[in-house]
Amino acid sequence: MSTTGSRLLRRTGPIASPEFQPMQAAERRYFGTDGIRGEANTGVMTVETAVAVGRAIGSTFGTRHDRPRVLIGKDTRRSGYLFEMALVAGACSVGAEPYMVGPLPTPGIAFMAMGMRADVGVVISASHNPYSDNGIKLFGPDGFKLPDDAELELERFLADVPAQQAALAHGDGIGRTRRIEDAVGRYVVYLKTKFPADLTLDGVRIAVDCANGAGYRVAPAVFEELGAKVIAIGNQPNGLNINEDCGALHPARLAQVVRENGCDLGVALDGDADRLVLVDEQGNVVDGDQVLAMAATRMLDAGTLSRNTLVATVMSNFGLEMAMRDAGIKLVRTQVGDRYVVEAMRAGGYNLGGEPSGHLVFLDHATTGDGTLAALQVLSMLVREQRPLSELAAVMKPAPQTLINVKVCEKPPLSTLPAVAREIVRSEKELEGSGRVLVRYSGTEKKCRVMVEGQSQVEVEAHAKRIADAIVEAIGA
Repeated sequence: MSTTGSRLLRRTGPIASPEFQPMQAAERRYFGTDGIRGEANTGVMTVETAVAVGRAIGSTFGTRHDRPRVLIGKDTRRSGYLFEMALVAGACSVGAEPYMVGPLPTPGIAFMAMGMRADVGVVISASHNPYSDNGIKLFGPDGFKLPDDAELELERFLADVPAQQAALAHGDGIGRTRRIEDAVGRYVVYLKTKFPADLTLDGVRIAVDCANGAGYRVAPAVFEELGAKVIAIGNQPNGLNINEDCGALHPARLAQVVRENGCDLGVALDGDADRLVLVDEQGNVVDGDQVLAMAATRMLDAGTLSRNTLVATVMSNFGLEMAMRDAGIKLVRTQVGDRYVVEAMRAGGYNLGGEPSGHLVFLDHATTGDGTLAALQVLSMLVREQRPLSELAAVMKPAPQTLINVKVCEKPPLSTLPAVAREIVRSEKELEGSGRVLVRYSGTEKKCRVMVEGQSQVEVEAHAKRIADAIVEAIGA
């Protein structure tokens, strides 16, 4: 199959039969933009699904060991207990051996999967979603998220009950599980090696908002052990408060802490700590696009920006495109989703990419977005140049932008909604040459996202509202 190491195994004869045909994307029932995700204990995110996924990955992956090695981590949601046990049961039932690491950031699972030579890494998380949601994300043994063909293979197995029954082990063939007690420590040590050896964070004051999520122990420890004075918030998870008015989606409280304590910057993670939003010393939010601009220009000067190219998505601000053009850096855009950013980076031989939401990928250091690692890259600039974050972020001037998320009851092609299509075309004509319109459905939620950029905030808000109103009228929930 792919370089992820996915293989059809001996026990899954029905899947490997000559008549097996790969499923098309339209046939997907479980996997969306970023794994499987939904409200916990209903829909696709049930215990039954998790057991089946455990069987699927335990049967479909594994060429390195006598028994497929499955690494399982999670964030801090209460429902994580349900799905952790269900995945373990499913994997053991087909003879695989699960290794549980408990709460650990998504990029930590990718790192651990590689280090342990696991056949597959599993993350139980719904990332930035409310605590009532949960999800399952999968990484191959190389630390990269599974490509579409591997997910489609798993979809076929999940739909094939006879194949699942045929894969069941018996007697001493049933697997057993192990728990790794020092995963946090291993990951903390790894992250510290990504900060330049000739620098320390002595004298730097950092406010860290861990979103009551998977990074609540990791991030403060990394910064403190490098010498920083750390003020941590959002580090008291109770299973129900992940992402609740905190973290990368809600940086207002962090900004207040930065101002009140005279911090040099604020670091905000999301629930699974794979994204980063910063707050400068004045309390102003610095998003993923600005961090990308800062990193790209410095990597260009150092001669380390592969092919003088930055990879971003269609959601990245027009101001990033202008800043990169002025700096002599090529910008490649992909569809929304950090996995597509990474796929474009690997295909083109690029080493820097990300999203405005804060998924930032430094491919020379990690295989996926890592909020804490990205913060370390910024901190190295701040310390080495002895300049405040507000000055560093000024390399890019964001264009006026507005984003409206419209709840919808269904997701028909936008071209089949005449009133919506008319408003989109109208706005595109009026903004031609001076802005842009992007309307797309969320890959993980029942929402339609309307983004408009232009020359003034009043202008873009007016365009976005007209389009959003048309969507509400046509398919609003």
